[in-house]
Amino acid sequence: MHTVSRAPRAILIDVIPPSMDRDDAAWRITELESLTRTFGGIVIVKLIQKRSLPDYRTYVGSGKLEEIIGIAKEERADLLIVNNLLKPKQLFALEEALRPHHMAAWDRVDLILKIFQKHATTAEAKLQIKLAAIKHMGPRIFGMGMELSQQAGGIGTRGIGETNTELMRRHLADQERQVKKELEKAARSRGVHRARRERLGLPTASIVGYTNAGKSSLLNALTKKGAFVANALFATLDTRVSKLWLKGETPESEGSIVLLSDTIGFIQDLPPDLISAFRSTLDETIEADLLLHVIDAGDAHLHEKIAEVEDILQQLGTTGTPRIYVFNKMDTAPDLDRAALTEHYADMTPTFVSCLDGRGLDDVKRAIADRLRAA
Repeated sequence: MHTVSRAPRAILIDVIPPSMDRDDAAWRITELESLTRTFGGIVIVKLIQKRSLPDYRTYVGSGKLEEIIGIAKEERADLLIVNNLLKPKQLFALEEALRPHHMAAWDRVDLILKIFQKHATTAEAKLQIKLAAIKHMGPRIFGMGMELSQQAGGIGTRGIGETNTELMRRHLADQERQVKKELEKAARSRGVHRARRERLGLPTASIVGYTNAGKSSLLNALTKKGAFVANALFATLDTRVSKLWLKGETPESEGSIVLLSDTIGFIQDLPPDLISAFRSTLDETIEADLLLHVIDAGDAHLHEKIAEVEDILQQLGTTGTPRIYVFNKMDTAPDLDRAALTEHYADMTPTFVSCLDGRGLDDVKRAIADRLRAA
């Protein structure tokens, strides 16, 4: 596979059905641009292609591929990023067509994995990313090998890709077993810590939400933890657990401690393999007594992003866990219709905060205390 420079000049393309409306199409390509910039790429051209069905061989089709190559020559591009999940043979065909022009081709999962690799700091996060990469690369290695076999092999012969493919599959299978074993150790250790907290009778609340909604900012604002905050997608990959002190119901009553955890942000079309790779980290969310779903109040697509997060939470089996919807970044949304949101999401105890200036944080703490008492 052709490698790219530290700051690749990227052409972005999203293949969408003809029925998709303009706003949704714009949101998808804008998010891809944000992902590319988070990785460190320079976006030079954004293309949207409407097709009822993706091209069987290259996903984008021969005509669009010629157009991309022409743009690449003019703009000195060295990377094509397709905002879809491609089959191994499709990506291999794109790579082969772009190789003479010194370009690489990535699909959406490739890009997300590259960002994960860039942001991983702990041994566990690195293992989780390695597992996701193995799961993503396995079918691709097999597909590329079969393609090479068909190109070079004949009836009754072994193609040049066949033997190497089997070796690579065995190697990846061995690696996957080893990584899973190490992740199981980390999960057991995390489980021991959770069991200890349960013995102490400490309730737990987990901060979840779309990536870049302000989850780490909320953790910092509530607990003064000092977690890393960045205006970038997937800035947080590791789980952090902090103590949150809640006042008693009356001045005379004792307060209580809640353990607050923050973990990886979600995103639309997050592939199941990536969710499964981060399963041990997400155990804090799965086992929590309460979920704080953080939402960017100034986001024009906040309803769609709420639905995306809820879909992933459903995959994780947390449908029955009580929720508080925390509409964050109120400093950027002065015209937000609070009454309409409060009515629409009444079952989710909507609260409105600005982690930047501190408004609404006491409301969040009261909501946490109330929901935990009612649980």
